[in-house]
Amino acid sequence: MCNSSSLNEFLLLAFTDTRELQLLYFMLFLGVYLAALLGNGLIITAVACDHRLHTPMYFFLLNLALLDLGSISVTVPKSMANSLWDTRAISYSGCAAQVFLLLFLLSAEYSLLTVMAYDRFVAICRPLHYGTVMGSRACVKMAAAAWGSSFLYALLHTANTFSIPLCQGNVVEQFFCEIAQIFKLSCSHSFLRETGVVVVSLSLFFGCFMFIVLSYVQIFTAVQRMPSEQGRHKAFSMCLPHLAVVSLFVSTLIFAYLKPPSISSPSLDLMVAVLYAVVPPTLNPLIYSMRNKELKDALRKMLAQQR
Repeated sequence: MCNSSSLNEFLLLAFTDTRELQLLYFMLFLGVYLAALLGNGLIITAVACDHRLHTPMYFFLLNLALLDLGSISVTVPKSMANSLWDTRAISYSGCAAQVFLLLFLLSAEYSLLTVMAYDRFVAICRPLHYGTVMGSRACVKMAAAAWGSSFLYALLHTANTFSIPLCQGNVVEQFFCEIAQIFKLSCSHSFLRETGVVVVSLSLFFGCFMFIVLSYVQIFTAVQRMPSEQGRHKAFSMCLPHLAVVSLFVSTLIFAYLKPPSISSPSLDLMVAVLYAVVPPTLNPLIYSMRNKELKDALRKMLAQQR
């Protein structure tokens, strides 16, 4: 038994005890991390440097790339260092920082994806009002609201989590400080506080989710009414990357936090954590650039200038 006030560090989950496999995990995570840095870095540079991409859609995409870079940098480098140096330890303050930053970045990304759904809705369903509704000031305010509200949410959530007495040791059954695993170390009398946090989080999550769903219902209704096949194709090309990113983000989070306890196991929890913390930041740049001619042209132009 230990009290949270006496904890100096937590012990993270080791992928394996075999040294050769630890180095293999290090190399795999290094490759994934470099891919995420390269993909998101290219998008940020292309959008910032190409004046043709200075539009609301690409402004929000730049913000999304920044959040993806941040979220994968919170978890993967520490896990890589632990595998490389054959250790499991993370300081108490480091664990709290991981929880706060991951909550902040993931909730900001979800809020931003909600804003991007609204951007697509206005562009397709209210095209004549797009320039007025999605002006530069409005876009900055929406992005600032997503970042600011997520900061407050993460701050309150983290403060609540680490104010709960921890009585079940200091072993976190995950490769980073995941909030669900921290709750498993808490005392039983903190159940009501945990439930309150879960209810608030689910309310916010499903509120944004319903907004995205309703936006796309109206978008697809408007697209079906378009007389031009070329117009329908262009509209779908605008929406499908965003819809794919939302589906990847939401499905992994739902499976991570709403899966039945009966199917929970350390190996499954580990796999799901990799799915929502590592895979989306790595795949998002590929998803957005795959069918985006403007973005691919900007990247080609930028790379040609470097030669």
